Amino acid sequence: MRVMVIVKATADSEAGVMPSTELLAAMGRYNEELVKAGIMLAGEGLKPSSQGKRVAFDGPNRRVIDGPFAETRELVAGFWLWEVKDMAEAVEWVKRCPNPMPGPSEIEIRPIFEMADFGEVATPEIIAQEEKLRQQLR
Repeated sequence: MRVMVIVKATADSEAGVMPSTELLAAMGRYNEELVKAGIMLAGEGLKPSSQGKRVAFDGPNRRVIDGPFAETRELVAGFWLWEVKDMAEAVEWVKRCPNPMPGPSEIEIRPIFEMADFGEVATPEIIAQEEKLRQQLR
């Protein structure tokens, strides 16, 4: 099962407060453990939303919205993509993570849709197209 592990933003991360050397080193060691265990597929930290943009869709119309965005607790400060056997394994790995922020913080774990989750809507042609794209990404 693939999951996205989402590091939630805090007031500090949105203010652009950089992590300490100690935290960077601890996260590096943690990421090494994830790689050695064959779990980590990708992972990155994100810059504050003040440096981001959103594109709002309404039918054929598109509207660009400049950051920063409200509701800091709803924003993402970083992420990992993991391959785990189940949600319980993902939770156990997250519990081992160094606190990603100087103060209180949260990490959210969300399962990623697989083609099988779409049932009959995923035709053989769509499945083949998706598999071809995944092969190209590798």
